[in-house]
Amino acid sequence: MTDAISFDDVCSASDRLNGIAHVTLVATSRTLDALSGRTVFLKCENLQRGGAFKFRGAYNMISRLPEDARQRGVVAYSSGNHAQGVALAARLLGAPAIICMPSDAPAVKVEATRGYGAEIVFYDRMRDDRAALAQRIAEERGATLVPPYDHPHIMAGQGTAALELLEQVNDIDTLVVPVGGGGLIAGCAIAAHGVNPAIHVIGVEPEDADDTRRSLLAGERISIPPPATIADGLRVTTPGALTFPIVQRHVVQIVTVSDNEIREAMRFMILRTKLVVEPSGAVGIAAVMSGRLPATARRVGVIVCGGNIDPPLLASLWEE
Repeated sequence: MTDAISFDDVCSASDRLNGIAHVTLVATSRTLDALSGRTVFLKCENLQRGGAFKFRGAYNMISRLPEDARQRGVVAYSSGNHAQGVALAARLLGAPAIICMPSDAPAVKVEATRGYGAEIVFYDRMRDDRAALAQRIAEERGATLVPPYDHPHIMAGQGTAALELLEQVNDIDTLVVPVGGGGLIAGCAIAAHGVNPAIHVIGVEPEDADDTRRSLLAGERISIPPPATIADGLRVTTPGALTFPIVQRHVVQIVTVSDNEIREAMRFMILRTKLVVEPSGAVGIAAVMSGRLPATARRVGVIVCGGNIDPPLLASLWEE
């Protein structure tokens, strides 16, 4: 079997994003290194346009649409970061955007999506089929559906985060990536192995949202009930049809972290690095801090995927 994307696809996406996406900071912390016994490099996609890596894939896909398709608009479904990425990319490219968001999405993400000029349609996460809703709206309006992860252009765009990290830091032996639907880890794994096939790619999921870990153990995609983790961006119930085969071939391990470990990682980032990281963005840091990585992981790159945290949640970190 061949992968849905190639290293050349990631490089092409990188060329397309050149001068558009931010070249994000790689942060280090001697305290984190001492705690973990490793040298850790944090790729801060929380400082990306739109506050998350999602802008990379959204811009890569929308920018490739023919002009007439752009004029008819794009539709996406998202709890927040993909919504903002699509809304911002669409605005930059002159395309109307309609975003289907769950009614319980963090208010900060809803307002940011509106601020980029998108129309928002709300749905009930526990009852409604968000993909079907978005598909229906796209068909009614003649618009293009921009999926959150399961599309070659989306995956290739997300992979540019790892490609960029590996250009900024030499000799990384382990790459740690948050896992939701799999678009980020699929793209990053292809990028990493295009640079160095020996790099170990490790995914991180919340304990209660471990659909990819379970699927790897089963050898096939399985579904779980809607999870209630604090990491709202990783509340996916089934790995992507295109992303999962890449994960099977390129990811050596999926580890899980608890919500309490995620909170501790968020607090650490604020106090020690002065960076605000949302729960989904903190899972890789939580895996490092809680000793989930194998002993062979010495020079570790961590994709910090987003920083769009709801202010009440941020305040609650110090209420415990």
